[in-house]
Amino acid sequence: MGEYMRMVDLIEKKRDGLELSQAEIEFIINGYTEGKIPDYQISAWAMAVYFQGMTAREIADLTMAMVKSGDQVDLSKINGIKVDKHSTGGVGDTTTLVLGPLVAAAGVPVAKMSGRGLGHTGGTIDKLESIPGFHTGVSNDQFLENVNRIKLAVAGQSGNLTPADKKLYGLRDVTATVNSIPLIASSIMSKKIASGADAIVLDVKTGSGAFMKTLEGSEELARTMVHIGSDVGRKTVAVISDMDQPLGFAVGNALEIKEAIDTLKGNGPKDLTELCLVLGAHMVVLAEKETNVEGAYQRLQQILNSGEAIEKLKELIAAQGGDPSVVDQPERLPQASFLVPVKATSSGYVEGIHAEEIGRIAMMLGAGRKTKDDPIDLAVGVVLGKKVGDEVKAGDTLATLYANSKQDLPLLEQRTQKAFRLSVQPVQIPTLIHKEIL
Repeated sequence: MGEYMRMVDLIEKKRDGLELSQAEIEFIINGYTEGKIPDYQISAWAMAVYFQGMTAREIADLTMAMVKSGDQVDLSKINGIKVDKHSTGGVGDTTTLVLGPLVAAAGVPVAKMSGRGLGHTGGTIDKLESIPGFHTGVSNDQFLENVNRIKLAVAGQSGNLTPADKKLYGLRDVTATVNSIPLIASSIMSKKIASGADAIVLDVKTGSGAFMKTLEGSEELARTMVHIGSDVGRKTVAVISDMDQPLGFAVGNALEIKEAIDTLKGNGPKDLTELCLVLGAHMVVLAEKETNVEGAYQRLQQILNSGEAIEKLKELIAAQGGDPSVVDQPERLPQASFLVPVKATSSGYVEGIHAEEIGRIAMMLGAGRKTKDDPIDLAVGVVLGKKVGDEVKAGDTLATLYANSKQDLPLLEQRTQKAFRLSVQPVQIPTLIHKEIL
């Protein structure tokens, strides 16, 4: 049957809003991965999907075709139910650094494969490398052994996971087909499934600093991913959380490690702590360590208060060659040469903080990469002094820039000031968690 298929017929079929079979979807993805189907035909097909959408079955088949396009990580040597967490990205997204130790301390095995990440700051891997000696290039055997021993390991992605997704993603980027829910959902879920998790908790961001700006778009994406999970036999839960302002206070690499340390000691930012407790509670329930989310939430709160969570971070650091003393002496993390406080010029209440703009400023200071070969400065970034709803007096510090060069500083100060919107009237603190989709 396969050799009689022609890509042009499949493009036409999707263009006319018809459903593609599993064999047809596999033909498209395998042909593209192997270089037999040219970019221009895949572009046309992606645009047809963008306009016509896909059924739940097509999306699940597309996801699995991308999973099968490359290696799959085998975590069967790890005892227990392996739960992975994925965030759809945002600004100041320190959740993985807090969640890993927190749920591992509750007995949930966390086998985290992370990329380096392009964007406002480095990925989780870069952030961890700001800890002296910490290395993320652990061998596969060591990785599995660490998870069995201390319930936690974080390693750089190795092997050839979802090559179809990498090719397709690069093409969508330049053909204006990124914003298609079937294509976004299958991209995210194929990576998680190939990484070997038994169950997945999704943190779907919504708002100005998120990929999905509207609540309905975020909800549709969340539901689509939860459907894919259940269709392919991986229990999946989604939490829709707010990204109209950065999460927590810190945006950077070492700065976020310090914030994660504070949070694991029980004195982190309220929003970051709350989100980690909610996501963590779902992970604990999916791992069958507690029967309900309320009980799991309380158990995690105890773990934070008792110091077990911060001990687990020390164990992770030691297990991967790092110096655990940074936990009690965060000044041993990379430090920036210049700290520039950005002051409020008028009084009022913070009505909005443009999350994406704060992210861009962190990137311009050197905290992130535009291309995968860019160097990254682990010490720099932005730390907010105020959040939405806070009262501000003229002269108060809105945010502090951590910089290693004086270049562009006056401009970045101005841009930081403009990223804060003040109102004369008191402002309500925004809802952090909009919805949980089970």
